[in-house]
Amino acid sequence: MNYPKKVTIGDITVRDGFQHEEIFVPTDAKVWVAEQLILSGLKNIELTNFGNPKGMPQFKDSDELMKRVKSSKKIADLIDDVTITAVTIREKAIERAIEAKKEGWGPDRILLMVSTSESHHRKNSGLSLDEYWKMSEEYIKKANDAGIKVNGTVSTIWGCPIEGPTEMSKAVEFTKRWLDIGASDVEHADHDGSASPDRVFKYYSMILDAIPDTSKHIVHFHTTRGWGMANILAALQAGMTHFEASMGGIGGQPANFVSGVPVAGTGAYYYADPNLAGLVSTEDMVVMMDEMGIETGINIERLLKTGNMIEKILGRRLRSETIKSGRIPKTLTGR
Repeated sequence: MNYPKKVTIGDITVRDGFQHEEIFVPTDAKVWVAEQLILSGLKNIELTNFGNPKGMPQFKDSDELMKRVKSSKKIADLIDDVTITAVTIREKAIERAIEAKKEGWGPDRILLMVSTSESHHRKNSGLSLDEYWKMSEEYIKKANDAGIKVNGTVSTIWGCPIEGPTEMSKAVEFTKRWLDIGASDVEHADHDGSASPDRVFKYYSMILDAIPDTSKHIVHFHTTRGWGMANILAALQAGMTHFEASMGGIGGQPANFVSGVPVAGTGAYYYADPNLAGLVSTEDMVVMMDEMGIETGINIERLLKTGNMIEKILGRRLRSETIKSGRIPKTLTGR
């Protein structure tokens, strides 16, 4: 089987991972996690959401968090080579990001999002797809003019938790549209664990036939049904080289109950059990790729230690196997 020799890994723990937590993760802990990930060699970090914190109180510290990570002395010699992303689904969030950039502490990259399912998209953004595309075209230009790169995410590629089956060819069309209106790259997202490995291989083969530059595409999988790592393997087989994941496999739909307070969030959970939600584990993915001889550029020992500490921060066992089992030994122990 043919796999890429080298891949780029992004980590989205502090944003996507923590947004599903039903406790407010202290800002000091978020800063520490971001620093450790960067010290481990990760150069793409999704840090926060600039949207209204009334519905997502996990992000009420977004300004402070961004400022502290950008000015951290621990990573001062590394930060210029790291891309920090903030989610900005709507206009006000994008405008906040642009102002922060002008003030010298804003994100390097922002994320906009469409779903191929109209109902899922409207639930996430409050706009129809036609309205959102029109808004995106205007605001991508504004962000780019401010020196901010824009990621255009495409969701519900393999299925929708509201509507059910979706058509993969529509996601290919949406990918072309994002790049045509100025997005720097596209995240291809399975947000509810609907993707099966055979369709993952088929879809990414379709994408690379249409747009062969692998640096334009980012792989994003949830593992709701336990297929996450199998889907990573299928994406590798298709030729994908850019991936993102979350420490401990945490993350998913924003929590609607945070630190003892019910909040709007994104409404009722899509899942029968909210503990089922989660992404592919960064640690497990990196260890698997390393064992396959694929270069990641990540200090795996440091990453595993960070994973163990994140369990302490959240106060529970997370969905990573390798932080307990470790790497496979490369030499005989003599025991």
